[in-house]
Amino acid sequence: MTQTGTRAGLIQRWRRLADDDRGASTAEAALATPLLVAMMLFVVLCGRLVTAQMDLDAAASAAARSASLARTDAAARAEADRTARETLAGRGVVTCQQVTVTVTTGGLQPGGAVTVTVACTVPLSDLALLSVPGTRTVTATATSPIDVWRGGPS
Repeated sequence: MTQTGTRAGLIQRWRRLADDDRGASTAEAALATPLLVAMMLFVVLCGRLVTAQMDLDAAASAAARSASLARTDAAARAEADRTARETLAGRGVVTCQQVTVTVTTGGLQPGGAVTVTVACTVPLSDLALLSVPGTRTVTATATSPIDVWRGGPS
């Protein structure tokens, strides 16, 4: 067999092998698409929970700081609740539902600390393809010291 004949035989064999693979990319795409969609929804789920956590961390920190500046327990609780809700609203948080703010003042004693816990419910039911439960509660806690040299209640 000549070199040209050998080359022609190899080309024919190559074409036959390539022809046997027709439609494989379509089948691969049909199998991979649901997996890619599920992965994208998982990324959205993680992003939603992480964003809510970061927003709650900021709200809890701001609320603890404002409560530590108050002079009475009642004022500290009211100020912490107001500040937490304003911080969440200012950050444009739309994923949090049923926000609760819990304040522990310890009597607002100089040298003490104020601890604020902010919790909210994040809806997940719109990510139905992942079969996740309807909601998830996310919480954040922050503590702010009370100035040792501050005056008493006014």
